[in-house]
Amino acid sequence: MTVTAKICGVNSMAAVRAVVAGGASHVGFVFYPPSPRFVTPEQAADLMADLPDSIIPVGLFVDAEDDWIDTVCTAAPLRMLQLHGKETPERAAVLKARHNRLIMKAVSVAGASDVDRADDYTDAADWLLFDAKPPSTMTDALPGGNAVQFDWSLMAGRTWPIPWMLAGGIDAENVARAAREANARVVDVSSSVEDAPGVKSPEKITEFLAAVAAL
Repeated sequence: MTVTAKICGVNSMAAVRAVVAGGASHVGFVFYPPSPRFVTPEQAADLMADLPDSIIPVGLFVDAEDDWIDTVCTAAPLRMLQLHGKETPERAAVLKARHNRLIMKAVSVAGASDVDRADDYTDAADWLLFDAKPPSTMTDALPGGNAVQFDWSLMAGRTWPIPWMLAGGIDAENVARAAREANARVVDVSSSVEDAPGVKSPEKITEFLAAVAAL
């Protein structure tokens, strides 16, 4: 099966070059200030200046106010907005109309009922992203990028009328199993291609994208 990948939390030109050379389908920029992967709108604009059209630049937001999203979208040529907080379907629909960009809603998963919640967003969003819900015992947990997996078999046999991505603890060693068990066609990684939180490794990005290309 053909699988593609999104590399999220990119914040250096070296990482962007590895993303482009490795043939990723999406590249993510984090506009959530508490994250170690945070970039300013101006930094993101510089990083995506020479992206080929084949790679979709995605902006990650967490329950962001309109003014902040407006500022980012004015400065950076994003093609997709990733909503990684508690945004409602109504909020997703408003942002889609306001910014005329693709909307991807992240769904935090710990059990089957969480997967079911995705149905609420299929009319308002263009994409879904299934990520692991941080355990309550995790200190300083972020909405995503925590290197935590969920039970990928929860996705087996499930279909939605819009495309979706799989995230959460995926790396070069387990991406084949993740894609197989969840029947995923697009995978999303961040922490597994880093040397430290917020420090992307071009070598690990290259290794991961090679593993995806081999599927």
